[in-house]
Amino acid sequence: MRQTADDGDAPAAGPVFTSAAAWRSTPATASLPETFRSVAVPRTGAFTRRLLAFAGPGFLVAVGYMDPGNWATDLAAGSAFGYRLLAVVLLSSLMAIVLQTLAARLGIATGRDLAQACRDRFSPPVSFALWVLAEIGICACDLAELLGTALGLKLLFGVPLLLGVGLTTLDVIVILALQRHGFRRLEAAVVALLLLIGACFAIQIGLARPDWAAVAKGFVPHGGIVSDPTQLYLAIGILGATVMPHNLYLHSSIVQTRRFSLDEAGRRMAARMAALESGAALSLAMLINAAILILAAATFHAAGVNDVADISQAHAMLTPMLGAGAAILFAVALLAAGQNASVTATLAGQVVMEGFLRLRLTPWKRRLLTRLLAVIPATAVIGLHGEKAMGDLLILSQVVLSLQLPFAVAPLVWMTCDKARMGSLVSPPWLRLLAWAIALVIIVLNLTLLAGLLRP
Repeated sequence: MRQTADDGDAPAAGPVFTSAAAWRSTPATASLPETFRSVAVPRTGAFTRRLLAFAGPGFLVAVGYMDPGNWATDLAAGSAFGYRLLAVVLLSSLMAIVLQTLAARLGIATGRDLAQACRDRFSPPVSFALWVLAEIGICACDLAELLGTALGLKLLFGVPLLLGVGLTTLDVIVILALQRHGFRRLEAAVVALLLLIGACFAIQIGLARPDWAAVAKGFVPHGGIVSDPTQLYLAIGILGATVMPHNLYLHSSIVQTRRFSLDEAGRRMAARMAALESGAALSLAMLINAAILILAAATFHAAGVNDVADISQAHAMLTPMLGAGAAILFAVALLAAGQNASVTATLAGQVVMEGFLRLRLTPWKRRLLTRLLAVIPATAVIGLHGEKAMGDLLILSQVVLSLQLPFAVAPLVWMTCDKARMGSLVSPPWLRLLAWAIALVIIVLNLTLLAGLLRP
């Protein structure tokens, strides 16, 4: 039997866990120990019943794929280039489904989240560097959520932006209240807000009446995405907003909230259910991201307005173009997206800190720390440059996420290709090839962006 990392020994060869007893982490090493294996999954019964019992983690992960940072990049892409960057939304979502499936398989097969697995396998300097990069990504994500929530409060209730930024720190209370009532209650609240966001955009798309032939054509990739620096910058922003690095850490952890059977058949069933559930959840996220871009293309680009990258500007323009009702729905969806994504950042921050450092903070301390690290730059930028800087700040946050992405993707792909770790859930050859191809695409796109930014 392999010893745990807490024993201080290097991992031995062979499957990480060879029995149900070995798989069970102790409370000191379990990922998110307060919710670890807290949701029962029936061993027998109808397929639908077991799938519903497993439903939840994928939808929590999907939250991060439609946070306010996505809105900025999708609005900018739709207003500037019409439907042409829909292909990037589609490809990014397909990449996300593959990578999130790998993250879930890692958690199910090894009983370790990605942060814990990195700490087990890499040297302390490498592990520390990966932790720093992960924290930067979480702060960039939280910055987008903070700005989106604050802007939603302003658009709906007239709250000044700087005051709204300060009020966002109070969402700690909301998150803690949900967590105290159990993980399933938290998941139910998240799903309810996701459905609200989807309904708001479905109505807005109906009002915008897009050119559906042009929409279908937009899902076909074209060379201009790479050859045009502006399209490439927005494409990488969409990639960073869609394939979220901190979600890889999160998914490998929260999939372990399910109390499935620990034998071979039970783990295979869990991996299959996780793949189906996360695929469905991320497909919903893809539809919402596409809807934001389609709304911008049908409303702004079609009217010759090609420079809408600011969310408040988009909201203001929706009233004369689609009516006050559409503008209200836009603001409601924005507030729901910002608040929803705060849950993701909180849990991901806890997973990353505990996994890499074995440092446990109470959830409210962790949330305040993460939020304050985002409040400081947001307050400084808004105070110095005003609200007009928000759009650029949101897009920049997504580019930062994209630049950090390879440092989460590469370890994940490498570990899930290792039979000694994964046992029977090791990635088959076709999945290995696909996963490494995705990692290569991400790295090449990021290097291309860096080269463009550094070019005089």
